[in-house]
Amino acid sequence: MTQNTPASPASPCHPRNTVDLRQRVLSAAQLKMRGVSVAEAAARCGDGGPWQRPLPGVYVLHPEPPTGEERLRAALLYAGRPPASGRRSVPAQPGPEAADPESGYGEAMITGLAALALHGFATAPPPAPADAVDVLVPRTRRLRSVGYVRLVRSAGTPRAEQLRGLPVAPVERALADAIAGLGDPLAVRGLLIEAVRGGHCEPAVVVAELSRAKLLGRPQVVAAVDSFLAEGRAVAEGRLYDLVRTYDLPEPLWNVELRLPGGPLLGGVDAYWPEQAVAVELDTRAPRRGGSGNGRHREEHGAQWSAYAARREHLERLGITVVHLTPKKLRDAGEQQAVVVRTALMAAAYREPAALVTVLPR
Repeated sequence: MTQNTPASPASPCHPRNTVDLRQRVLSAAQLKMRGVSVAEAAARCGDGGPWQRPLPGVYVLHPEPPTGEERLRAALLYAGRPPASGRRSVPAQPGPEAADPESGYGEAMITGLAALALHGFATAPPPAPADAVDVLVPRTRRLRSVGYVRLVRSAGTPRAEQLRGLPVAPVERALADAIAGLGDPLAVRGLLIEAVRGGHCEPAVVVAELSRAKLLGRPQVVAAVDSFLAEGRAVAEGRLYDLVRTYDLPEPLWNVELRLPGGPLLGGVDAYWPEQAVAVELDTRAPRRGGSGNGRHREEHGAQWSAYAARREHLERLGITVVHLTPKKLRDAGEQQAVVVRTALMAAAYREPAALVTVLPR
């Protein structure tokens, strides 16, 4: 194709005839595959030309200001282009959700505030034309931040989620990357509170990600995390109350401490049925992630899991059945969790009587 040869309506050089975003924003490599040389593309981007080049090696095939999604796609194409050697690195966590290799995105994914906007956060409106867009890339990439694209490098990239045809970092990672660039405690708190109130993710997962990113020591984060955790706990307790009443479970004693008569405290539980000796605990620990975090964090996390397991074993040796429910399972599989609790209550009739314990308000 030459510059003077008109393109057919189906050609990617006439994007106004298609709503496919991928046909409106293309990399130099993608244009070359379609028979358009770099010189031809540059000529079309001249003064008054029909195209524009918002980022190195990326072309928008119309003269109007790029839309928000076109800016995101251009950012991904810039960050995802193959290394100069022509060899692509192997994705750290390949899977069915990985981006189409023909998309030109490589391992790049949108993160930070732009990603949260795609996840539906009201406190993270879509980026304005002057706003930077954070793009997560492997640490080994030798690209530089340029224009409105701000590269965020990571030793291990998470599995991207596909939203509106774009690879996007999961909420917890996008939150950490957004908070890393915020200095306003109110803005940080707003994002964290919306994450839990909107059911986007669980507090323990977010805190683990903030710890991995070494953000928990920042004053603006410290000021927000306590209220965030309290909010997350309240939301999880509300789900547990709803579970009991929605599925007609017997009313338990709520938020109590158990202890042996005249002995030490055995610990607190979120719900307790004394006649059946069944306790429910909301398991708000961060999930295990093999090899994640620094050594100190792994040790602390391992100690937390060990203490949790030891307390559960102690209660069960006394004949108390302990049912652990995670906030996520309460949210996503309430009916199934109600069956688990009901089964534990019914099984009490076939167990040996439990040790006598004293129940105190917590």
